[in-house]
Amino acid sequence: MQRIVSLLPSATEIVVALDYEGWLVGRSHECDFPSSVMHLPICSAPRIDITANSREIDRQVKQTASAALSIFQIDAERLRELEPSIVITQTQCEVCAVSLNDVKAALGSWADEGLEIVALHPTRLSDLWDDIRHVASALDDLAAAEKLIGSLQSRLDRLSAARPTSRLTVGCIEWLDPLMSAGNWVPELVELAGGRSVLGKPGEHSPWLSWDELSAADPDVLIVMPCGFDLERTLQELPSLTEQSGWSQLRAVQTHRVFAVDGHHYFNRPGPRLIDSAEIIASILQAAVDGTTTDPRFRRL
Repeated sequence: MQRIVSLLPSATEIVVALDYEGWLVGRSHECDFPSSVMHLPICSAPRIDITANSREIDRQVKQTASAALSIFQIDAERLRELEPSIVITQTQCEVCAVSLNDVKAALGSWADEGLEIVALHPTRLSDLWDDIRHVASALDDLAAAEKLIGSLQSRLDRLSAARPTSRLTVGCIEWLDPLMSAGNWVPELVELAGGRSVLGKPGEHSPWLSWDELSAADPDVLIVMPCGFDLERTLQELPSLTEQSGWSQLRAVQTHRVFAVDGHHYFNRPGPRLIDSAEIIASILQAAVDGTTTDPRFRRL
């Protein structure tokens, strides 16, 4: 039996979905799903105040990065005490989660002593399948990967088959102050759900967004999904958007087609629940058309 420390929430969810939860011996401070992993020792912590507002978090991140420091710190002593045979991290974003460089710096020469470091790099939806296979390969169970991928792909196929022929334009906001639109896999999720993404581009990092650019795109539907914020936190931070002078002129605002979601657990986390995320967007688009708001995973603003 392998001893796995996952320093990436999406990877923790992949390990569990592959039915290897019993092999997990440690987690990051952000790994919180499923709730059954919460008892595991925590091996990382943020160097910034994540309870601050959007503008202050952005300032702290930029200040930390300018000082050539990592946003996160790893408890190297605890990590060694856990004696993992596999540590899972990522190389996709230095700001969003513990990175490969963080792991190597924390472990030093110990990383060369038979420890396998699995580094994921998801930028598109297809990378989720590769990441599942990558983790499963480390667990020596590629059959489990193909079974899981088949199940997730079937859900996406059903979603695509049911999408409307007339598509609303959709803008997804990944950070509030300053504005950032959602890139990477999110535009693909929008398309699969039946919308037409008009801000971020598939496979590209989430870009900063000016209010002029948002006004020019003027999407039919706006979905607010700040990175690292759950639904409640997103609702608390909304004044960063709603108090802007151009807010009331946006088409989505005037037609009551602005929705808030839990970005932290769904859209920002490239694990198996990206398929849930696509299903949430489909529900939002349905609500935008017929006014239904029965899905508790989003809130109409």
